[in-house]
Amino acid sequence: MASNEGFLTDEQREMMKVATENAVNNPPAQKPHSSLLSEHMHKPSATAAGGKAYGGGSNAVKHRRSHAGKSVRAKKDGCGGKGTWGKLIDIDADYHIDRNDPNYDSGEEPFELVGATVSDPLDDYKKAVASIIDEYFSTGDVDVAAADLIELGSSEYHPYFIKRLVSVSMDRHDKEKEMASVLLSSLYTDVINPNHIRDGFVLLLESADDFVVDIPDAVNVLALFLARAVVDDILPPAFLPRASKALPASSKGYQVVQTAEKSYLSAAHHAELVERRWGGMTRTSVEEVKKKIADILKEYMETGDAYEACRCIRELGVSFFHHEVVKRALISGMESDAAEPLVLNLLKEAASENLISSSQMVKGFSRLRERLDDLALDIPSAKTKFDLIVPKAISGGWLDASFSAPSGESGRQEMEDEKLKRFKEEVVTIIHEYFNSDDIPELIRSLEDLGAPEYNPIFLKKLVTLALDRKNREKEMASVLLSSLHIEMFTTEDVADGFVMLLESAEDTALDILDASNELALFLARAVIDDVLAPYSLEEISSRLVPNSSGTETVKMARSLIFARHAGERLLRCWGGGTGWAVEDAKDKILNLLEEYESSGLVSEACKCIHELGMPFFNHEVVKKALVMAMEKKKDKIVVELLQESFGEGLITINQMTKGFTRVKDGLEDLALDIPNAKEKFNEYVEHAKKNGWVSSSFVTSLTEDAKLG
Repeated sequence: MASNEGFLTDEQREMMKVATENAVNNPPAQKPHSSLLSEHMHKPSATAAGGKAYGGGSNAVKHRRSHAGKSVRAKKDGCGGKGTWGKLIDIDADYHIDRNDPNYDSGEEPFELVGATVSDPLDDYKKAVASIIDEYFSTGDVDVAAADLIELGSSEYHPYFIKRLVSVSMDRHDKEKEMASVLLSSLYTDVINPNHIRDGFVLLLESADDFVVDIPDAVNVLALFLARAVVDDILPPAFLPRASKALPASSKGYQVVQTAEKSYLSAAHHAELVERRWGGMTRTSVEEVKKKIADILKEYMETGDAYEACRCIRELGVSFFHHEVVKRALISGMESDAAEPLVLNLLKEAASENLISSSQMVKGFSRLRERLDDLALDIPSAKTKFDLIVPKAISGGWLDASFSAPSGESGRQEMEDEKLKRFKEEVVTIIHEYFNSDDIPELIRSLEDLGAPEYNPIFLKKLVTLALDRKNREKEMASVLLSSLHIEMFTTEDVADGFVMLLESAEDTALDILDASNELALFLARAVIDDVLAPYSLEEISSRLVPNSSGTETVKMARSLIFARHAGERLLRCWGGGTGWAVEDAKDKILNLLEEYESSGLVSEACKCIHELGMPFFNHEVVKKALVMAMEKKKDKIVVELLQESFGEGLITINQMTKGFTRVKDGLEDLALDIPNAKEKFNEYVEHAKKNGWVSSSFVTSLTEDAKLG
């Protein structure tokens, strides 16, 4: 072994000596430890100068690890195979690791390879911009959105920002669509270069087929965005013909381009029409709006004419940007003691006219509070003046009490009581306006501005209570509104809680309205007929009331109304159906308009007639008769087109569409007597409805279960 002298160190020879002595002294039953040379044997430098691998003889360690990290036994007495070290001491005993051994080496512990997630820069970018977009839609602050986008970097991914911004706004209200267009116009060239704007719209057009699955009117909305981009000069007109050539003629993206060209950009005065389509800012950038607000406030400080100032603010048409009016007005009031009373008067007037909503008022105060430290550099007394203005605004009733949070439990309760009181006052005004205008979308917007969904049951109670003391027209309007709110905002629990509150106070209501119990029973039964409440909800409501009370008797009366003969038709016209028509008259009118549509094929005219019927709660009959007509006369294409257009415009809701399909399903056995393939045709219509999201998931589930039972 003289040859070994050339490559064994003194330390290694000493370790081998100790190991040999241990092998002699320890009896065979004991398990010696083979960790002595592990540190050195795993080093790549362990190759002899002569080219022989160290440990190639019978004294090599026999234990090894596989590439998978598992401990593997070497062959007996060394020569364990390719890549295997021989055995130094132990020749038969099973190998194990003793952490108490002085020579314990943690490197010999079995290990597992753990896959590390590789971060995708594009995925990280998409997550970051999603947060930026949500914040922008909440605050309306273009400057902050631009600064966040610049800070994020990764400008090469800006096309994905454009796609995300537009696609998110497509599924929201007109306010967000307008805000998205304004932001794109503001970011153009300064933050996002023209090529990225172009690439972003290319991505949107390529994804149009996917958008249609979730957003029925995606083609029209995307066409408006495209036309608006051309009108705002952030896309050249030449983009449209180029995109048409690049897209397949059968794609939705191609339809978007054609719609933008023919329906919007070819019309007379198309620029004004496109700019105002979403109630927007008419090509006014955010900076220009701020300047106009400053001019309005400056003129108001000189004249003191609050009425004229409110008129000018309203004409700006930027309701989602009114927090800027509040902020700038307050700053003006802080700069001059003489201006403060004028500012408070203007804001009070704007709030009383519902020009500036409660949420916008709070947002304006909040934005100013965040800037107080900077503002104090120019106005040393800014904080003091702000603290004095806030109580005045709250006591004046035009700033929500939640803005100033009192301390302690009593303070929180006081704040909550004040908020509830303010809510009740505002909803009375909103309901009266609805009874005068019959404008459901405006009422929904007003409720959203209040931002108090926890008070939905209280709104229901107030709505029905006010309707009880008015004529049948208002009672019908209240039921129709309740059906719409259930689709848009209210949960079934909200409705049930509202009726519980109504029934708990039924005895008090009867003191002022003699037939209150009968009317409440009609409201309750009508809610079930309109699918706002399920029949079993009556049992739940009754269980929450005092036994044998006036409320429980009203529930029993409602139940008897529901299960009476022809209950549906009777309850639908219990207050004249909103128009005073009998149900049979409405059915005749529906049949006539469908026959006229069959002859003319004019979808827009048919939708107009459906709207003019003024019976949205009865639109399920339109769906039912349209489907039957399609089966009988083989008019599948035009009927599907009508239903698609009606659904896309929000004329026929999912609730009414589902009810119409359900009515046809229930009558399939009778239909099959006259139309042999009625079931097959109905299944085709159902598949189309499922694909386009016309019907509720519960209806699809019930059909699946029926098919299994069949």
